[in-house]
Amino acid sequence: MNIILIAIIVVNVLISYKGFNDLSFFRKYEFHVGSIRAGEHIRMLTSGFLHADMTHLLFNMLTLWFFAPVVIAHLGDFSFALIYFASLIFGSLLTMVFHKNDYGYRAVGASGAVTGVLYSAILLQPDMMLGIFFIIPMPAYIFGILYLLYSIYGMKAKNDNIGHTAHFGGAVGGYLITLITQPTLLVENTLMVLLLTIPIVILFVMEKMGKL
Repeated sequence: MNIILIAIIVVNVLISYKGFNDLSFFRKYEFHVGSIRAGEHIRMLTSGFLHADMTHLLFNMLTLWFFAPVVIAHLGDFSFALIYFASLIFGSLLTMVFHKNDYGYRAVGASGAVTGVLYSAILLQPDMMLGIFFIIPMPAYIFGILYLLYSIYGMKAKNDNIGHTAHFGGAVGGYLITLITQPTLLVENTLMVLLLTIPIVILFVMEKMGKL
């Protein structure tokens, strides 16, 4: 049982539980564009440890619990922690880029960090099979590509309360840090590296063309 993984989960549970029961605490540390632009940059980190409700918290922590061991086994504790926190910050930064003029935009959750770990695990072990809804088998790399394409759709449609931008930013963070940490993947698994780049390229092309 990995102490760093356990510590991250415990901190998420404790801070989220505090937020469930203390609205002023929740409002003080959630992601809020207006407050961040006013200088409260700490929210870009603290918002990643708050959750909207117990279901949100449980889903993120279970996903982390399933995929973190893959990253830890391949890269070690330090790189896992680096990927987790870098992905959290990447998610917040990309959210700021896309919502910088929406001063009322709010978000919470470890989804960016968790998605970064998920994407890292897929990059490191793309042949592993995932059970979608615990039933439907799907190769991890197919899931990763479809997940990010769905995130692009969600960012464009803006018809739900899911932080798709943070998910996407986290995935980019996990992807980049994993390749920096394990550059041999560029040679050993070139095709998979390129395939997982496709949604990232699509996102930035669409943004450049003003389609988001």
